[in-house]
Amino acid sequence: MRSGRIGQKIDYFHLSGKKSVALLLDPDKDSSGGILKGIAETATVYNPDFIFVGGSLVSTAKVVSCVDLAKSLTKHIPIVLFPGSAMQLAGNADAVLFLSLISGRNPDLLIGQHVLAAPSLGRSRMEVLPTGYMLVDSGEITSVNYISQTLPLPHNKPDLAVATAMAGTFLGLRYLYLDAGSGAKRPVPSKIIAAVKENIQCPLIVGGGIDTASKAKTAWESGADMIVLGNGVEKNPDLLTEVLHLAHSHNLSLNVN
Repeated sequence: MRSGRIGQKIDYFHLSGKKSVALLLDPDKDSSGGILKGIAETATVYNPDFIFVGGSLVSTAKVVSCVDLAKSLTKHIPIVLFPGSAMQLAGNADAVLFLSLISGRNPDLLIGQHVLAAPSLGRSRMEVLPTGYMLVDSGEITSVNYISQTLPLPHNKPDLAVATAMAGTFLGLRYLYLDAGSGAKRPVPSKIIAAVKENIQCPLIVGGGIDTASKAKTAWESGADMIVLGNGVEKNPDLLTEVLHLAHSHNLSLNVN
C-alpha cells in the first residue's frame, strides 16, 4: 500500500483540525485466553480510525497472527504496525510506523534497526510512515525505557521536547509521536504537547497513560491530532466508546461551522 492512503488520512485529520483515535493491540496479550480477541472485537463495534499493532517483547509470528485477527474482525479499519525492532514486521499489515527514537541516543533505534528493516519493507506492499518517536518521562521505568535502554525526555522540560521535535522534522520525519510508554501512570503533560504542537507543522500522535476520557480530551485540546488507547481499553472497554464520542462531537462541530 504505497499509494499513501493511510498517510493521507492522518494528514487529513491534521489539516482539518479534526481528531482521530488509534486502538493499540499488543500481540503479547493472551490471545488464546480471549484478551486480545476481546479488545479487537471491541473495535468492530466502536470503529476507531486506526488500529496499531505492537509491543515491547513480540515475535514476528505473534505480530502476523495479531494482524490476521484484527483484519478478520475489522476489514475496513487500517492496520498499522508499531514495531519495536526489525524483528516485529509483518507484511500483512497495511502500513508501518517507521519509528526513529529521536528522544534517545541509542544508534540502533535511530538508524540501525531501520537498515535491517529496509530491504523487506522495500519488497512489501506496506505504506511506510516516517515517524519521530519521543519518549516522555511518566514517573516510572516503562517497558519501552528498559528495552530501548534510553532516557526519556523530562516531563517538566518542554523546551527539550520542542528542540527534539523540530530536529525530527528538519530531518524529514513526517509524523511525530509523543509517548509516555505502555501502562504509564502519568500521560504526556499538556504543556509538552502544546509546546511541541506550536513549533511543528506535521501530525502529532500522543499515547501512553490515557486511561480516561478527560485525559484524552486534555491531550486533544493541548494539540494532539491523534491519541492512542491501549491498556486503558483492556481495563475499561467503555473507554473507547467515550473517547470516540468526544472525537465525533468535536469533528461534527467543525462540519457544522
